[in-house]
Amino acid sequence: MTTSTPAIQVEGLHKSYGDVRAVNGVTFEVAAGEFYGILGPNGAGKTTTLELVEGLREPDSGTARILGSPSWPRDPALLRRIGVQLQASAFFEKLTAREQIRTFAALYGVSTERADAMLESVGLSEKANVRDDQLSGGQAQRLSIACALVHDPELVFLDEPTTGLDPQARRNLWDLLREINAAGRTVVLTTHYMDEAQALCDRVAIMDAGRVLRVGPPAELMEQLGATSLEDVFLQLTGREYRE
Repeated sequence: MTTSTPAIQVEGLHKSYGDVRAVNGVTFEVAAGEFYGILGPNGAGKTTTLELVEGLREPDSGTARILGSPSWPRDPALLRRIGVQLQASAFFEKLTAREQIRTFAALYGVSTERADAMLESVGLSEKANVRDDQLSGGQAQRLSIACALVHDPELVFLDEPTTGLDPQARRNLWDLLREINAAGRTVVLTTHYMDEAQALCDRVAIMDAGRVLRVGPPAELMEQLGATSLEDVFLQLTGREYRE
């Protein structure tokens, strides 16, 4: 950990859409330099929680602070310090991989040299002249992450980055995510894959139905509940089997 000031502080977040409580009193804290996972089945409220923390949505109540500042209302000064990879890759149309990342770099006043180096760091130099719609799923996710990192943010948000990838592409992406964290960045990852959370995260917040049920290192959570897997932890916390 690089500092005693938490990278993220969330207290009592609530967000409803009509009668649906997407986020229901979520509280957690992420230390600087930590690889933190928000884990739960589809519909648990992970993405909405992340969007509230990032400042993409206004909470109904509760607070979220990132890098010491409130995330809502959005603070332009924070935008250069965070990187966001959304669940659905958002690329500019009809651009090659190199053109994509150079365009993102230009938005932050970052040099083309830095953009090209970032493309190389995610293993896409050979695909530099390929349009994004011709990249494989894993390559597109790598490009999306590179675009989120091109301005060298301190804090990186990744929303289910490996969904839909084949097993080998997932593991290749895991290696990249470990490298991102090892470089000193705080990483917050949402996932519905138990094995992914166990392999990557220092701590996980297990969510279901808009609530955080338990927080801790994966091995510690299993030990506390006498469980042999995170699936078993979920079963004991909710009374039902985990469904990805």
